[in-house]
Amino acid sequence: MDLDHDRLSRIEKALGYTFANKELLEEALTHRTYANEAGGGKDNQRLEFFGDAVLDFLLSEMLMVQFPASREGELTRIRASLVDEVSLARIAATLDLGAALRLGRGEEKGGGREKRSLLADAFEALLAALYLDGGIEAVRRVVLEQFGAQLVSGSALAGRDFKTALQERARNVRGVLPRYQLKQVTGPDHDRHFTVEIYLGDELMGEGAGRSKKEAEQAAAKEAWQRLEGTP
Repeated sequence: MDLDHDRLSRIEKALGYTFANKELLEEALTHRTYANEAGGGKDNQRLEFFGDAVLDFLLSEMLMVQFPASREGELTRIRASLVDEVSLARIAATLDLGAALRLGRGEEKGGGREKRSLLADAFEALLAALYLDGGIEAVRRVVLEQFGAQLVSGSALAGRDFKTALQERARNVRGVLPRYQLKQVTGPDHDRHFTVEIYLGDELMGEGAGRSKKEAEQAAAKEAWQRLEGTP
């Protein structure tokens, strides 16, 4: 019991928020494999679904304020770059969500605490739990803390169409065009996760993940573009 209390307390401290309903926090940190092995109970899939919508709403609000002259397409690209699987997993790691997750034995042995998809989903589930426990202002504060700096310091980078930028850069630097290869598709029909690799010639330049093939390709292109930026 003390271990559970410490685990939850560390997350609350990282968030700067104390849950009135600890069960919501516990649910957000419970992977379906744990619930299955325990013979039932709630996992974080429903909260992840809701948290995805809450995050989209709050980031859309922030972008409308931050970029009043930007059009819908540009705002959509910026938002997609902020909520791709890699970015969300990185934020989850800063909150140490991996250590707090309740996982089934197989997922535990398979390195589930470091899997991008699990970390990203847990972060979205955590935002839903925050909303249900403390309302929209509690979530807005956390989202602003986690994404605000990116909007200020990396707004131009975040809004780029990396597939187009990479194509131009690769042609100039390497004399070749990028080649995208679908690596895997996971998850049920209603919650697909795509992983795409990107090559310049035979060289693997990056990997991206997302909830659509297009989103995954953008994430992969971003990684490859950043590598090429260091090329004279």
